Amino acid sequence: MNLFQKFRDGLKKTSTKLASEIKRIVTRAPRLDAEAIEELEAVLLASDIGIGTTTRIIEQTKAAAKSAGTVDVFAIARAEIERELGVATHQLVKAATAPTVILLAGVNGTGKTTSTAKLAHHLKSTGNTVLLAACDTFRAAAIEQLKIWGDRVGCDVIAGAYGSDSAALAFDAVGAAVSRKVDYLLIDTAGRLHTKQNLMEEMKKMRRVLQKRLPDAPHEVLLVLDATTGANALNQVREFHNTLGVTGLVVTKLDGTAKGGIVVAIARELKLPVKFIGLGEQLDDLQPFDPQKFSAAVFGEPKFEATNERSP
Repeated sequence: MNLFQKFRDGLKKTSTKLASEIKRIVTRAPRLDAEAIEELEAVLLASDIGIGTTTRIIEQTKAAAKSAGTVDVFAIARAEIERELGVATHQLVKAATAPTVILLAGVNGTGKTTSTAKLAHHLKSTGNTVLLAACDTFRAAAIEQLKIWGDRVGCDVIAGAYGSDSAALAFDAVGAAVSRKVDYLLIDTAGRLHTKQNLMEEMKKMRRVLQKRLPDAPHEVLLVLDATTGANALNQVREFHNTLGVTGLVVTKLDGTAKGGIVVAIARELKLPVKFIGLGEQLDDLQPFDPQKFSAAVFGEPKFEATNERSP
């Protein structure tokens, strides 16, 4: 399957909902009168694309309708989303001296452990060596789950006992990553509500402990978000960012929601890059984020339909 097809399949619910509603509006009122514009605005907002981006799309649509009569709403929306998302650097940081330490955080149920394993798979597929650290010591099943994933993707897992000090385990994992000379260390942490201050303080402690072993660690703090939570994800990002200094986002379960526009809203409002998106259940369904492919998959783009590019 080519890479664009993965994006299109994973974003099908969002695309189908948006495309059908926009086509309905444009077909009924091709010159986009005031009532049609109002409907179009409501449709865009319902996808959780955000007020700011919706406003710009609507303003450009009005201007185009006034000067040309008929309007390609899809082209306007694609261009605006590419502009919004294309500012940030979406590639993972790689430390000048290995290992690169990546901390994955988030609330319960976002898919952190699975995303950790899928990220390991992606990094290995691009020629890197990877070590995993099971620092979700609050949930015994999480340790076993990461070990199972580690076997599946071919990565060793540094783990301790259930209930052990997660920060101490992270410290030991960095030591193991240094001694084994691996390229990446991925640290899976316990899910925690962003409103629970004591749990957030534990994350601060883990960061301090990591820096005692490796001064510039973690090199990335990736916040894993469940796309099905929609606009509520914005509050999660704000709180985790204030506590940990989030460097990038992993947005999961985009295949399970029609509100994939939340990717755009987060990037615009919080100025944080989306680094990976989850487009399904398979190991290779966690894909590096690509603004052009994202906007084309949501709003349609003939040039991508015609290509036969393959995932690297």
